[in-house]
Amino acid sequence: MTSPPRVSMEITDDMLKSMEVGLAFRDYNGRISSMDFHSKATNYLVTASDDESIRLYDTQNAVCLKTINSKKYGVELVCFTDNPNIVLYSSKNGWDESLRLLSLNDNRFLRYFKGHLDRVVCISFCSEKENFLSGSLDRTVLLWDQRAEKSQGLLRVQGRPAVSYDDQGMVFAVAYGGHIRMFDARKFEKGPFEIFSVGNNDSEAHVIKFSSDGRRILLTTKAGRVHVLDSFHGNSIASCNVKPVVTNSTLEASFSPDGNHIISGSGDGSVYAWNVRSGKVQKDISCRY
Repeated sequence: MTSPPRVSMEITDDMLKSMEVGLAFRDYNGRISSMDFHSKATNYLVTASDDESIRLYDTQNAVCLKTINSKKYGVELVCFTDNPNIVLYSSKNGWDESLRLLSLNDNRFLRYFKGHLDRVVCISFCSEKENFLSGSLDRTVLLWDQRAEKSQGLLRVQGRPAVSYDDQGMVFAVAYGGHIRMFDARKFEKGPFEIFSVGNNDSEAHVIKFSSDGRRILLTTKAGRVHVLDSFHGNSIASCNVKPVVTNSTLEASFSPDGNHIISGSGDGSVYAWNVRSGKVQKDISCRY
């Protein structure tokens, strides 16, 4: 697959306020459990659905390019590797918690990653490298090299984890139990070099992400909170509320490329857009179809 050249565009409050639903794809049955844009070939979007399918979309031309079924293993989380033709996905069948590296070109498994004993709830790839993280309800975070089937490291946690590499791949964050733990990827076995307190201990972590410049972190929780922190000192920058999602779902949110705005889902079927600096909602789009 090839992609058009990337175009830089400043994202403003007025631009967010003008957002509307441009097209709705209805070629799936059930909930969309995961989606990911490729970091470079940004017109490509991959999704996972409760109908046990993986779909590849070209968002620039508004077409579904490919549908791959995973009836045997199911699928819950899916994300691109550095190669837009290869994705990593987690199982959803209750008996096999392996991760699978899949070639979209020929629907062929390239590698299996076995190690987790319960549902995988988060995956994060290291930008432009072969490494990735996975977190599970078995209360472990595993570090992987996609060229090897065995994990390269293990961290034990005390709750449901959320994990993320920063954009440079030098640091990764693990959130659980009301705290964010910052690790040096080169010497993670020495433990976190910084711990930030955020939210309450009973507010289960869902998603953690770095802004593209690495200066901010966002964390979503089971309670429907979206926290934004300074990644160097852990100071709170903003905190927003949405309706909590249903059980076994994940509250997703993402930074805009410039890190100044956040887009978030919600349990009421809406998509919200915030200005990080002001904390004000710029847009509320209903996505109930």
